[in-house]
Amino acid sequence: MNNMKKLLAIAAGTLMAAIAWAAPTVEMQTNQGKITLELFPEKASKTVEMFLYNAKHGFYESTIFHRVIDGFMIQGGGFNAAMEEKKVLTPALQNEAANGLANTRGTVAMARTADPHSARVQFFINLKDNDFLNHRSPDPRGYGYTVFGKVVQGMDVVDKIAKVPTGNHGHYENVPQTPVVIQNVKIISEK
Repeated sequence: MNNMKKLLAIAAGTLMAAIAWAAPTVEMQTNQGKITLELFPEKASKTVEMFLYNAKHGFYESTIFHRVIDGFMIQGGGFNAAMEEKKVLTPALQNEAANGLANTRGTVAMARTADPHSARVQFFINLKDNDFLNHRSPDPRGYGYTVFGKVVQGMDVVDKIAKVPTGNHGHYENVPQTPVVIQNVKIISEK
């Protein structure tokens, strides 16, 4: 009996240590299903901080995946279902793409304009290894896109979104014909 108590105490301690060291995790509920993301603050601290801030304050609620390119990526977080850009209150981020993480299948990275330091709220999930999006050099053409997390559950949902029919909406291309709505992003763990 005494050995059983010791074993239970060790197991409980191990579980508590694992929970204490767990990476930040968010659950993204979409109208196509649930996607769970593990974030990498040790590699992209400012990006993760801003993503969690936006999630905590409900910014992503009712935004959509507005750019879907099967075999490449799905992008969302900045537009509503009417394709109106949501007002962003957070500052542009310093690009953290030189963090050693690669744009591989299932990773989550920040979308941006041609300015390497223009990412704010939009993100994308890679559908395949997209090496050309990785950091190569500290100039505008080689800076790359900051990977800050990965899909740990729901890649089947991501793949389902990748297959939705798309078309043009105004001057935007690759827009789902039926909106793929991000209903909410819930923080499961902030550690």
